[in-house]
Amino acid sequence: MTSRAFGDGRSADGRSSYELLRDEITAPGRVLDLACGDGFLLELLSSAGHQAVGVDVSSTDLALAKKRSTTVAEGRAQRLPFADHAFDACVSHMAFMLMTDIDEVSAELARVLRTGGQLSLVLGGGAAGDGARALFGKLLREILADVPAEQRLPPLGDKRTRTRAGLDEILVPAGFAPVQWRVETIDVSGPLDQVWEFVSTFYNLFPLGEPACQALKTAFLSQAPALTRPDGLIPLVFPVQLASTHTVHKGQ
Repeated sequence: MTSRAFGDGRSADGRSSYELLRDEITAPGRVLDLACGDGFLLELLSSAGHQAVGVDVSSTDLALAKKRSTTVAEGRAQRLPFADHAFDACVSHMAFMLMTDIDEVSAELARVLRTGGQLSLVLGGGAAGDGARALFGKLLREILADVPAEQRLPPLGDKRTRTRAGLDEILVPAGFAPVQWRVETIDVSGPLDQVWEFVSTFYNLFPLGEPACQALKTAFLSQAPALTRPDGLIPLVFPVQLASTHTVHKGQ
């Protein structure tokens, strides 16, 4: 679950990626959390004075979100269950880049946002760097070399979401201004078990099958301790992109 993986991570100024996203929305208003998951971000938005509404395709996640006393709806991003121009802003944490039919999603977001409505996204990606993330990537590539093609991890989402130019290619035709884009580094270093939980949660390993997953886990748990810092933690940093824009006309 993304909130479990990123909730305790910290950027250079001490905020989590969820708090960075929350703070992009400065004026109180009606805010949609697209792919809200368990409602972690919804709770932060509500505490900041926003009228936060969540939507997600997972009824299981929405049941968890409802426990946070939030307003939620079940629905797909490609066909949002909301009226035209219903929101002042929309946020989405680590979900937009995984969605299919992303041009349809973009059009729907333009439709439900008012003129001048803000869209802010936290997106994953970037180079593996060093530390536990680099080790995990190396081991995963080695495992995949021996895995049948049908069990390899399928690419998720649209690769255009990985760059500023690509994101503009998606959003501008729908009625958004060019995005403001910056990279934030989130430190999620921790004990060995916690670091393994992060990388195995963030990367959907299910298609690999149990033998390959277990081999990956065994290799990671045996090699990652060599990375331990003097403070006893395994280093794990994760770059995220924070992109913000606004509608320049009402969606049709």
